Amino acid sequence: MRERVTPSQRRRIRDDDPEEENDQRMELIHSESNFNFVKMHLISHFRDHIYMFGNIPMYSTPYGELAHKEQIKDGWRRSNKIDTPRQILSRYGRQHAIRMRIVNLEFFQRAGADFPTEVVEHLEKTRPAPTPPAHRRILNRRRDNIHDVFDCGTACDISPHMICRELIRYSRLSLPLERQLPDNPAILRALPVELLRQLEIPLLAFQEPGVYDIHRARSTGARLFRNQTSRNDCVWIQAGGENMYSALRGRLPARLIALFKIRSGYRQ
Repeated sequence: MRERVTPSQRRRIRDDDPEEENDQRMELIHSESNFNFVKMHLISHFRDHIYMFGNIPMYSTPYGELAHKEQIKDGWRRSNKIDTPRQILSRYGRQHAIRMRIVNLEFFQRAGADFPTEVVEHLEKTRPAPTPPAHRRILNRRRDNIHDVFDCGTACDISPHMICRELIRYSRLSLPLERQLPDNPAILRALPVELLRQLEIPLLAFQEPGVYDIHRARSTGARLFRNQTSRNDCVWIQAGGENMYSALRGRLPARLIALFKIRSGYRQ
């Protein structure tokens, strides 16, 4: 005769089984886990490489990730999800052969070889589309009651004299001759100024050519951002040539303390 199991015993068995199953799962994970794979192994070489050569661009993973997208992910999406590996390899091999064929035809065409009209038309169609122009950075969220350098300095708690001095230095070092600002501080103080709170910076999206992500850098000065605290974001600035500051390539981190536009009648 089968032993009768009470409801309390049944609940205890049900509660004990998940714990035992979880213990077995964790034991399996710990027994099989290790750091013996490429991305973790490379870290052990970083210190010596930086000490000998400086920055470490050769260990960057975006190139491999981009190849993974073009060679694997795109092929998988175009397959019928049946016997996928064979279809991925077949698609990539066919695509590579077509590209090589086009490169050879373009080489012979530049060398002066004569081709039938249909071949020339096909080459024109297969040429890559021109790269779309880069989006411009946009300043927006204008603050009211700001008219000149003095108002801008007062709103941002910056000396107007220091603003004029830095504007003159920046104009001499970084702007072309036709766009340089007046060297006279008195003229600079009289120029119209717009103080803004946000800079939109377009950046090319990773693995998506022609697609831009908009990064927003904000500078509220002493004003509160969303009733919390002031917000003055950090950005990278080009402070020198690409041969400066080693791996930083002339760039230095800085904090935004003001975003403004200054214009004159003949220079903007």
